[in-house]
Amino acid sequence: MSQLTFSEKFFGGNLVLRIAVGIVAGVLLALVWPDAASSAMLLGNLFVQALKAVAPVLVLVLVAAALANQQPGTHAQLRPIVVLYLIGTLSAAFLAVLMSKLFPTTLILTISEVSISPPQGIREVLDNLLFKLVDNPVSAIMNGNFIGILVWGIALGLTMRHASDASRGMLADISHAITLIVRVVIRLAPIGIFGLVAGNLAEFGFAALQGYVRILSVLLGAMLIMALLINPLIVWIKTRQNPYPIVFTALRESGVTAFFTRSSAANIPVNLALCERLKLDENTYAVSIPLGATINMGGAAITITVLTLAATHTLGIDVDLATALLLSVVAALSACGASGVAGGSLLLIPLSCGLFGIPNDIAMQVVAVGFVISILQDSAETALNSSTDVVFTAAVSGMPDSSRVP
Repeated sequence: MSQLTFSEKFFGGNLVLRIAVGIVAGVLLALVWPDAASSAMLLGNLFVQALKAVAPVLVLVLVAAALANQQPGTHAQLRPIVVLYLIGTLSAAFLAVLMSKLFPTTLILTISEVSISPPQGIREVLDNLLFKLVDNPVSAIMNGNFIGILVWGIALGLTMRHASDASRGMLADISHAITLIVRVVIRLAPIGIFGLVAGNLAEFGFAALQGYVRILSVLLGAMLIMALLINPLIVWIKTRQNPYPIVFTALRESGVTAFFTRSSAANIPVNLALCERLKLDENTYAVSIPLGATINMGGAAITITVLTLAATHTLGIDVDLATALLLSVVAALSACGASGVAGGSLLLIPLSCGLFGIPNDIAMQVVAVGFVISILQDSAETALNSSTDVVFTAAVSGMPDSSRVP
């Protein structure tokens, strides 16, 4: 019986099981030795930084290579993907309105001196999006501007179709090389997540969340309903197939990692690797995954809507159904402009609060409340956003059969 090589041991095995071991180890270290747990946060930060470092280059090269080497007669099916992303984000905002009406929440608005500059209006959000489209490619990669990276990747891929076979082959080889680097980084996820869990529990614990149990319950409840009921319903309507195998796989393998990295951008390599393992259409997922990290923001729409309606309830502002639905549309559009980093959606709350005449200083207190509960809220939000990218991509590019679903 031949022994496994180091490479086979490293890339083989059940990654989810290893991550689960890392989570348990992180919890135990935080309980037994808090000082060491705080130091372990360095491992988590290094893992997140490594993901953020490889993601921009990976997206640029992978999108360009996929389009440049696309076979005649194939297409990326981007239109149905974008439609599903928008339907999902709007549905999340509508669900958040319903949850806020059923479970009205009062906030304790006593936090002051929050020095954050939110967007001043929906026009500013849209302007930022437009300028990101025409960003310098080097600047886009350095700053993690995935909208700009996606545009340059598409442009490069389309123009490289007219290049020689050798040039297109070299681009494909570079794509495979960077993909291998990403696989190495992803296999280090158990160590990184161990550090994130240990460090976060040692620093924050759960004591800081006790005063916000109700608002957290509404937020997390809405996100669970979205992940386990609404998204599967959307997929079933699209495919007429059982959506739960791919839903549970995406939550387990994409959602868990996104929960701890708290960054849609950092989770792009994880989602691309999962789509490859599921044998989805590369022409589709090479573009749909980075695009989803930018505009598929159901979790962000829930956060913006729930916290805004909590502010109106606290201030005694009566919100009728028509106004609440308008808020849903604004929240969905704002969510599409949320950055792919931790806490990005919270900075858009003042924009939606402005619909109800809520002063900016009060709105910023709501943002501060959001940052207090972000240890769970932002983690769950990112897990929902990122796992949904894989679910909707599978729905459009062809649902994997049971033998291909881990």
